Amino acid sequence: MKIHNAIIGLEEVFRDGFTIKKWKAYARAIHPELEALCLRDMEECIGSGNYTFEQNFLPILRAALEDRDGRNEIINSFEETTDHLDERLLSCFGRSVDVEVILYLGLCSGAGWVTEMEGRSVILLGTEKILELGWGGLQAMYGLIYHELGHVYQGQYGVLHRILEGRQKFLWQLFTEGIAMVFEQILVGNTQFFHQDRDGWLDWCDAHFEEIKRDFTADLNIMDVKNQRWFGDWVFYHGHADVGYYLGARFVRFICDRYAFNAILSFDILQVEAIFDEFTA
Repeated sequence: MKIHNAIIGLEEVFRDGFTIKKWKAYARAIHPELEALCLRDMEECIGSGNYTFEQNFLPILRAALEDRDGRNEIINSFEETTDHLDERLLSCFGRSVDVEVILYLGLCSGAGWVTEMEGRSVILLGTEKILELGWGGLQAMYGLIYHELGHVYQGQYGVLHRILEGRQKFLWQLFTEGIAMVFEQILVGNTQFFHQDRDGWLDWCDAHFEEIKRDFTADLNIMDVKNQRWFGDWVFYHGHADVGYYLGARFVRFICDRYAFNAILSFDILQVEAIFDEFTA
């Protein structure tokens, strides 16, 4: 595992303000593929016709460069979260992962983004988006790094991506997000840890657990990308975001009552379906 903090000294890199030319040189110094990756993502976004660089990107980038205190909070959270991370993985799971974690100033691609560069898994942490979303604290950083590490871990030691449709597609998403949530909890050392827990979120989910199971099961028959209300902070189940991550964690905890965590990483969809039927019975 490689940890790369590329936001120390941003004041010097962008001394006279943000320009794309300066950012390109900055990105190339971090990784030879980073410049093209981020530019392509930004250009696709602008190409949709819904955004412009001047109105939707530049203000966020300028704000990130002006917010030194916010960046320092992110640096502190990042350093605490990644300190001796290889050793923690080995202690908790018996093995580590081949991944590079990069904290950098991006082009608004996302606060946490898992991709590949030069054939290696990379977790990209966009400082500008972390600041915009107010996710600079330690709890949010656990979610940004540990949760994505959970997906990388499943991908390297099991099967993360399966080509599925309809009901099976979203049941598989519940399973893989649940694995990442439990992975995160194991690293934090708290089976009740949810980085989404703000303003009574966890208490509400616990109180409505049976209803959540019932409604998710019913939704599986009609769910698609446009109407799903379970995964992502932009969709809501009874006014609460990310409820699918809560249910996924409870589901994987249920599975781990019977199987070791490492043993479930290669489950196929039929195994997941069979245990989900037990879970919701």
